[in-house]
Amino acid sequence: MIRSTKPSIFRVGDVRDDGTAVVVSGWGLGMCSAGCACHRDPVGGQLAIDEDAGSGMLGLVSHSEDVCDCCEPWTADELSGILRDLAAVEALVSQEPLAG
Repeated sequence: MIRSTKPSIFRVGDVRDDGTAVVVSGWGLGMCSAGCACHRDPVGGQLAIDEDAGSGMLGLVSHSEDVCDCCEPWTADELSGILRDLAAVEALVSQEPLAG
């Protein structure tokens, strides 16, 4: 297994594939663990999401003139995996009897 740095996720969204494009919507991304300044807008300091619907990638815009490889975008498959895992955990939690 190869681990790579990804932007943090603070809000879970949706992944839809219509056959020609993959739409990832509603996701909230934050800084990666490297905290590289290349992702901060030089004027306002804000982060911006970079979405490639053709390949189903979701990452952060880089404002660096140099190539910055501090993190890589999430793929639609990885985001779909997160949604599957969350649904599985939610199903387990709903099966627990209420404490009382």
